[in-house]
Amino acid sequence: QVQLVESGGGLVKAGGSLRLSCAFSGRSFDNYAMGWFRQPPGKEREFVAAVSWTTTGKTTYDDSVKGRFTISRDNAEKKVYLQMNDVKDEDTAVYFCAAQFGGVGFRIQHDYNYWGLGTQVTVSS
Repeated sequence: QVQLVESGGGLVKAGGSLRLSCAFSGRSFDNYAMGWFRQPPGKEREFVAAVSWTTTGKTTYDDSVKGRFTISRDNAEKKVYLQMNDVKDEDTAVYFCAAQFGGVGFRIQHDYNYWGLGTQVTVSS
């Protein structure tokens, strides 16, 4: 019913910037909270950022990216973005977007109903 496709990943130098995009195909995009997760090499998938489905668009960030990354959504285009600034070596990972309908917490992976296949981000020194 819902399909998510990430794009925008690639190689970026430490201190540089990159913007990831996630295209949502399906119904009622504006009723889903949208999140970004990442999986560094050899580690488990972890929470990065999320934006609510509400008109106010409340955002939440993991402490590791707070002040550097910005999540946003465009309901008309059914897309969600992750603007990554001042990237660090530790940001290297596969980044996934996810959609949540009726969940209780942005950081709870089990509450997300749909997942994209991911896009690779590699930070070089």
